[in-house]
Amino acid sequence: MTQAILTQIINQLEMLEPEELQQLNQKIKQYLTKRNGLDPQDAFHKSLINSGIIKKIKTPSYKPITERQLVQIEGKPISETIIEERR
Repeated sequence: MTQAILTQIINQLEMLEPEELQQLNQKIKQYLTKRNGLDPQDAFHKSLINSGIIKKIKTPSYKPITERQLVQIEGKPISETIIEERR
């Protein structure tokens, strides 16, 4: 890859949203893993699966969490109740 193309790609990174950057990061990691073989973390995960310690590896979701609605409660705040119960 020529330096001009690399510079152009780097400049275009400035225009991407955080979610798009996360997706790009995942794709680059997948590409490098396929090209270079397993990375140390993937090798570790594979050994855990092969040994039977775990059944599958869950990958993190980088999708944004939707806005959560607050739940209205009556009485004193939950944090106060928790503190009182611990005493």
